[in-house]
Amino acid sequence: MTWPEIPAEVKRLEPWSEDEFEARLRAMEARYHIHHPFNLRLNRGELQPFQVRGWVANRFYYQRCIPIKDAAIMANCPDREVRRRWIARIHDHDGTGDHQGANAGGIESWTRLGIACGLSREDLWSQKHVLPGVRFAVDAYVNFARQAPWQEGAISSLTELFAPKIHADRLKGWPSHYPWIEPEGLSYFRSRIPLASRDVEHGLEIARGWCRSRARQERALQILGFKLDILWTMLDAIERAYPDDLPEELRP
Repeated sequence: MTWPEIPAEVKRLEPWSEDEFEARLRAMEARYHIHHPFNLRLNRGELQPFQVRGWVANRFYYQRCIPIKDAAIMANCPDREVRRRWIARIHDHDGTGDHQGANAGGIESWTRLGIACGLSREDLWSQKHVLPGVRFAVDAYVNFARQAPWQEGAISSLTELFAPKIHADRLKGWPSHYPWIEPEGLSYFRSRIPLASRDVEHGLEIARGWCRSRARQERALQILGFKLDILWTMLDAIERAYPDDLPEELRP
């Protein structure tokens, strides 16, 4: 990934305090995909079933790539203590133990969401509905995690700062807006709220430790912006692919 050069005069500035740096990271919520027109319609209950299914099927590609991204960050990290904590993210999504019930993991929970929306397991795992724009965006994110210093990969995950709100919105509105979705299918959103809060704590700890200069703090904002663009671009592609008047034969 090639970033815009940070101006020399900015590099010479004193770093922001840790509180100011964190506040600037959190202020980037204004670019989070919670504000995307498609997500606003989704959470207002304005989408047809095929549009919800299209979103679920495409977002599944992102979900199944999250542990690959996290494994890439770990592979670049020489610090055993960081790896011991970071590996929990892989377990959260891939599952642990017997992979049953609470051990199934987030990918399986998302599969159940798809089934609750009317998709089959094969629909999801075959990637038959994954759009080129979504695949390109997600693959760019995974490739970034493979190539970047592990600290930058960790910082890119800080969109979790904003995730609890988007999950809570879905839990609050979807049961009345989309009663045709089996309630059990919403378990993914419920489980992610406490896990995202835990992961944010670790991610901010890494960001504060690595970003001791103004230049690195500015770079962190660029990295978080890149990840926000990934999520926004995914919804751009989904919104374009599933207009309200999409012919029946093309609907998932």
